[in-house]
Amino acid sequence: MFEVFYSFLTAFTLSYFIIPTVINVAHAKHLCDEPNDRRSHTVTTPSLGGVAIFAGVMFSMVFWMPFTNFAEMQYLLCAFLVIFFMGVKDDIFPLSPYKKLLGQLMAASIVVVKSGIKVTSLHGFFGFTVIPEWLSIVLSVFTIIVIINSFNLIDGINGLSGSIALIVALTLGTWFMWVGNLGLAIMAYSLSGAVLAFLRYNVTPARIFMGDTGALLLGLILSILVIQFIEINEQLIGKTPLAVRTGPAVAIGILILPLFDTLRVFTIRILRGRSPFMPDRLHLHHLLLDWGMTHMQATGILATVSVFFIIMVFSLQSIGTFQLISLTVTLAW
Repeated sequence: MFEVFYSFLTAFTLSYFIIPTVINVAHAKHLCDEPNDRRSHTVTTPSLGGVAIFAGVMFSMVFWMPFTNFAEMQYLLCAFLVIFFMGVKDDIFPLSPYKKLLGQLMAASIVVVKSGIKVTSLHGFFGFTVIPEWLSIVLSVFTIIVIINSFNLIDGINGLSGSIALIVALTLGTWFMWVGNLGLAIMAYSLSGAVLAFLRYNVTPARIFMGDTGALLLGLILSILVIQFIEINEQLIGKTPLAVRTGPAVAIGILILPLFDTLRVFTIRILRGRSPFMPDRLHLHHLLLDWGMTHMQATGILATVSVFFIIMVFSLQSIGTFQLISLTVTLAW
């Protein structure tokens, strides 16, 4: 299991030393995010931090991953490349929401159809267990796209998206390490190392943003980890005390902050007769800023809330899937 910690250090080191170069190149080539009425920053800032995150994660995973035990990795790398190039294109020449959705659909389809990473059962939720293959594919692709967009949408203030991704990745990575799944643990810890290095440059005053390149990649990797957490956990129930009793409910609790904020904002936009993809300042982090908090104060509060929900769902896993999901959503509201 030493490979897990080596993957973390490798990704951290590589990303940490690449980011200053990315910052210099972005300034020299004028590849920066300009402030405007909707933005939360006031100075011109490079927005290609996702390039360094991608480099750190990919190098670490390819270097440390046991490919003999992780045959689907070749397809995941293809999906990562689709998301990466689409994110870079969007950070330099903004894409329409529908073109971005098409790229996400392509990446999600590769993950689900080619790698076989998908939700195969509702695990007793609403009385349903195993679901048909076609429904499994549709539900899995939809889940991946939702999680990808949820991390993209919370990437609005310094440190927030990276902090939540770090918390989620470390939680899932540690669980995978405990149950002996080396490949997924390396994936999670590689992401954690790269994101931690990025956060060093993203705290106020931020020298760089992750941009869509980073946010979309975070969402894709974390969606894969969450689906695998649910599926692998189901196979381990009754075989190890490390298995949780209500996998789907715990997964929702782990991701509750980005998922809830996305659901909340989309609902408000639709009720107001607007496109759910139309940007505005309705996100939780925007509200906290409007109430007079700084970027880091808002990030600290939301990260603490995320940790609270993770501790809660693991502690209350025995109450049942429907009950735990209901409690989680109620507390979120």
